[in-house]
Amino acid sequence: MNLPLRLPRVRVRRPWRLAAEASALLVAVVVAFPLYWMVLSAFRPAGEIESSRPRPWTLTPTLDSFRRVFGQQEFGRYFLNSLLVAGTVVVASALIAFLAATAVTRFRFRFRTTLLIMFLVAQMVPVEALTIPLFFLMRDFGQLNTLGSLILPHIAFSLPFAIWMLRGFVKAVPEALEEAAYIDGASRTRFLWQILFPLVFPGLVATSVFSFISTWNDFLFAKSFIISDTSQSTLPMALLVFYKPDDPDWGGVMAASTVMTIPVLVFFVLVQRRLVSGLGGAVKD
Repeated sequence: MNLPLRLPRVRVRRPWRLAAEASALLVAVVVAFPLYWMVLSAFRPAGEIESSRPRPWTLTPTLDSFRRVFGQQEFGRYFLNSLLVAGTVVVASALIAFLAATAVTRFRFRFRTTLLIMFLVAQMVPVEALTIPLFFLMRDFGQLNTLGSLILPHIAFSLPFAIWMLRGFVKAVPEALEEAAYIDGASRTRFLWQILFPLVFPGLVATSVFSFISTWNDFLFAKSFIISDTSQSTLPMALLVFYKPDDPDWGGVMAASTVMTIPVLVFFVLVQRRLVSGLGGAVKD
């Protein structure tokens, strides 16, 4: 008995899917090209950087730009200041946002809806419009030329987005779970930190990424609030050392920018799994 010959099924991709993949690839190339050019310029010799005919490659890579960056006396201090400011903002804003999101989700009180709307309105105000009022506020509190003048504003600007995002995660945790915990003898504090906190932790990671990036790359507040005490400056201010209007050191600028990017990449690698689950949704009943 002859059995029919089965041909392997060829999976034909639909034209719209091919177009979507090609568009995604094109967008990825456009987004990644400035980063590639930054790293390439950091390894180029000075002659190629200043050439009138730039090429997207180099045959003579050099570490001279990185030597000039790490040769700066204050570069290590700037790096540590940035880590301290970004780390404090991430931890403080995450804890405060978690408690605030729990309060506006689990409790009923007057002006609760008004408070949530104010969180949205706060995100619409441009940072540049508040820089001058914040400068006078920090001056009156005696916080100019201190890291506190960078930490406090970034916590304030990170909280509205973090609270609004975490509210969805807290709301997705079923109230039956909370009632069961109380029946088993758990206090409100124990439920908050041992049950609710681990469940909304992916959301905390997602909001922490945005807080870390905005704080780490901040130049406006660092330039406005750190006036005379350069020992309190952060890493973005190190770029000014290499940028001079008459004779800018573009190799040093690109090398310093590359070094600034490394902690962000490390942070993404450490939290990427939690970040995907945090952006994908909240806990479901």
